Amino acid sequence: MDESTLESIAEFICGDDKEKYPVYRSGYEITQFFKRAGLPQFVHDGSSRKQWVLERLKECNTANTAQLELVLKRLASPVEYGNKKTKINTALRQLNTILSGENKKIRIDGTEPKLEEITADFSGDGGGTKDRDLIPSPDFSALGLDLDSKLVEILKNRWEEAQRCDKAGAHLSAIIMMGSILEGLLLGVFQRYPEKANRCPSAPRCPSAPKKKKNFSKWNLAEMIDVAHQAGWFDLDVRKFSHALRDFRNLIHPFHQVQKDTYPDADTCRIAWDVVQSAVNDLVSKLQDAP
Repeated sequence: MDESTLESIAEFICGDDKEKYPVYRSGYEITQFFKRAGLPQFVHDGSSRKQWVLERLKECNTANTAQLELVLKRLASPVEYGNKKTKINTALRQLNTILSGENKKIRIDGTEPKLEEITADFSGDGGGTKDRDLIPSPDFSALGLDLDSKLVEILKNRWEEAQRCDKAGAHLSAIIMMGSILEGLLLGVFQRYPEKANRCPSAPRCPSAPKKKKNFSKWNLAEMIDVAHQAGWFDLDVRKFSHALRDFRNLIHPFHQVQKDTYPDADTCRIAWDVVQSAVNDLVSKLQDAP
């Protein structure tokens, strides 16, 4: 592999950019990572983490490419991320972006990562859903939420509209739609389980009557996300990434976008879709056995 590719893989393993990579690894954790990958001979010596990792990858690249494949597969392995779907999706997306220049990709076969040869195509629109099938909307009515038929239909329509926006290159509009889907889902959860939601420490109270909880319709999305985590409906990773989606959703306000100087693109949309789908997965798994 080209040295620039190896540098990107070294950055991935170290994980210093916590917004980009799913896991940060200290020197000790890097040693443990190589051990889990089947390379126990690599023990970090306390030097610069990224440079040390890069030198180990160069060794593999020169002397034993099978060892380099072990590293790549471990980076994509679901068990490396505690089977957390958001982190797994982030890992696969970033890793395959790195590997595309080498005409390679990783796919998950069941739970087993497979390294494959591909023909990379860099002539497209940079991602999005343009050349991909639309993701069918979940069966919102089957989530066990107290949603009336109109709200179920609205959520379904917004799910499909968000994908049409993404496909058309209207990435900001797509993300705004995704944020509204998350908000609608959580409102449905709170309406179905009001007592549990209101018992959470971060459940918002009325400013004029501190002992009284706000009506759910008055909660903002940040409050909803925190309560969903405290109630056990969202895992920590979904909570964190949902707040990131919320922040991008707030770009609906032009002045907020001026302050952030942020312009969502196809990659942003792919991340946002991972968040929304992971939120749905968490709700399904946490609520399916709820009374």
